[in-house]
Amino acid sequence: MVGFPVGHSRSPVIHEAALEAVGLRATYDLLEVDEDGMRRVVSDIRSGDLDGVNVTMPYKGIAHDLCDRVSAAASRARSVNTIVGEDGQVRGYSTDITGLKDVWASHQLPNDRPVLVLGNGGAAAAALIALDRDEVYGSCRRDGGVSELAERTGCAVIPVPWGAGVTEAVVVNATPLGMSEEPLPEKVTAVWSGLVDMPYRSGDTPAVTKARDDSVPYVDGLDLLVAQAAESFSLWTGLEAPVEVMRQAAR
Repeated sequence: MVGFPVGHSRSPVIHEAALEAVGLRATYDLLEVDEDGMRRVVSDIRSGDLDGVNVTMPYKGIAHDLCDRVSAAASRARSVNTIVGEDGQVRGYSTDITGLKDVWASHQLPNDRPVLVLGNGGAAAAALIALDRDEVYGSCRRDGGVSELAERTGCAVIPVPWGAGVTEAVVVNATPLGMSEEPLPEKVTAVWSGLVDMPYRSGDTPAVTKARDDSVPYVDGLDLLVAQAAESFSLWTGLEAPVEVMRQAAR
């Protein structure tokens, strides 16, 4: 796993449990890098010194640009979170997209409600492409950020001011809010119908606690992490991921 920061990540324990379960000898390590370090990592994959990596904030966009080939979905999002080395080539994928589709279905989040995506980075782009809805709203703190996200992904997104709620929306939190116990804006959670909370931490985030208190369906960051990790594992190994083992390790 490469990014900044990465020290909080549970990915090593998830993947090492999976590797042990299928009998593969390999290691999964954390590497905190700057942009130059990210380029060196990709070079190491191309040379065969590394088999592959996961990419986390804030380098998913850079990872996309450094790959030799990317999947169609990752190209549309301009975001890569899984890189695989194959025959001297560096191939990029977005398992954020497939993971979100999986957990949305498995946790029975409503398909007939509007969606409000918070953020405008790679995770937000992956969410837009995974959901592909007619009524999608976007909100971020930076002026023009939602319009940039819409242009980048080719998705229709209705901008709403940061902190504003959308009635009966399923909220997709694609920001770091919650990692340090920050709540989502009160007006957002006052009118929601569900939650996908991408950040995770030891213990529930304030958003997950609020969703549980409000009795709305939710997906927490560990649910999503396991779903995307399983897809990454299969891309690297060619094997079916032991999802239940990975889920137990994450928890």
